[in-house]
Amino acid sequence: MDFWSAITVLLRRWYIAAPAFLLTLTAAYGVYTQIPVQYSSTTVMVLTVPPSGSYRPPNPKNPNPIINPLLNFDGGLNMSASILVQILNTAEVAGQMGIRPDGKTTYKVNNGHPNPELLISAPFVVIEGKSLAPQDARAIVVRVAERAKVELKRRQEVLKAPPETYINLNEMVSPTEPQPERGGKIRSAAAVFALGVAAALGASFCAESVMTGLRRRRDERDGPEPAPEADVRTEEAVLQR
Repeated sequence: MDFWSAITVLLRRWYIAAPAFLLTLTAAYGVYTQIPVQYSSTTVMVLTVPPSGSYRPPNPKNPNPIINPLLNFDGGLNMSASILVQILNTAEVAGQMGIRPDGKTTYKVNNGHPNPELLISAPFVVIEGKSLAPQDARAIVVRVAERAKVELKRRQEVLKAPPETYINLNEMVSPTEPQPERGGKIRSAAAVFALGVAAALGASFCAESVMTGLRRRRDERDGPEPAPEADVRTEEAVLQR
């Protein structure tokens, strides 16, 4: 069925297509208005080596310098950022931050790239918070940023790194003002609209098929029309002559 044939079917079955289309618009609008708006806030932090360097200079009693274990390999800052991202994304830390699976506030942490396989590519810690309340979206970002500093210091204490070699976690972008995100609302409404249009087209074509089948059956049941009575009498008169 080509385009114009489909348009002809829709025009012929307008009494089905029009109500279905109006119902689709109503459903899409209802979905758009019912889905709440989420707000998001983001902060960007970077790991840096202290000015004194990654190791403590040797002394006469200990000729070997004491090195911060987190910086004792290539890409130490990148690896440290990766460790922080993994820690902050765990369910245990999220629970301690007051995040519940069914809650209205969430957060996620990465190093600027959502692919977990690329976490060691940069010494950044990007924290994004989302919530139905704008103040909560920004508040969770602030709390997670403070927790990131605590976790970084704790790991270095556990590894017994010299305090003067501790990695610093500096805030490059302060927690941004919460911004509304309407992309999810629009996508949901568009999906409902697309399904509704498909259903309207399907109903129209189905009605056309049913009506065509009924008309064909009625024509087959009625059969050919009988010859007029006047023509029959004329044929009989001709035969008698």
